[in-house]
Amino acid sequence: MRIDIITCVPSLLTSFFSHSILDRAVKKGLAEVKVHDLRDYATNKQKQVDDYAFGGGAGMVLKIEPIAAVIRKLQAERSYDEIIYMTPDGKRFDQPTANRLSMMTNLILLCGHYKGVDQRVRDIFVTSEISIGDYVLSGGEIPAAVVADSVIRLIPGVLNDETSALSDSFQDNLLAPPVYTRPADFEGHSVPPVLLSGHEANIEAWRAEQSLKNTLEKRPDLLGDLD
Repeated sequence: MRIDIITCVPSLLTSFFSHSILDRAVKKGLAEVKVHDLRDYATNKQKQVDDYAFGGGAGMVLKIEPIAAVIRKLQAERSYDEIIYMTPDGKRFDQPTANRLSMMTNLILLCGHYKGVDQRVRDIFVTSEISIGDYVLSGGEIPAAVVADSVIRLIPGVLNDETSALSDSFQDNLLAPPVYTRPADFEGHSVPPVLLSGHEANIEAWRAEQSLKNTLEKRPDLLGDLD
């Protein structure tokens, strides 16, 4: 999988992909992430990529010309399954969306900034829009990093345990059960005996029960999707 991220502040993203699971995915050749500086496609000496909004109002708007230039350059090199704009008014990002995107080959993530992008970018180029929550951030870089992380970790071979991603919270509309590691007893707080029993069927039954209990207590709204 290849993910191209378009941003006017690339420094916010470059270090994110050079650590931990994402770094290993890139080094294994399972994922490729390219961050493109929108200012490299500006048409004036000042590298300006934003301007005042027509009609007035506070805040600056990202111009269409540099965005169009970088997208068209990338499209000339390969075909893309999706061009996704990160925006607070997009569709709420969830695990099923991450699962779907992980099956694709090439993605473009466009990061908004300031007051967003010229609407014509959304009309002409964008194929889908994603939000990571009902709040506003300074730009789309953090949301793009969230989407990339959640998608890349689902690619087969990225995680050491192939079943790990499948047992994450939200994969079956349930939260994950509690997990424990050594020591078995910490200041009188002990690991549930069933996890030490070695009886796989009992362990799986306990995990299923705890997963349902966890969801009922913390996110009962998810249980409605199981009907």
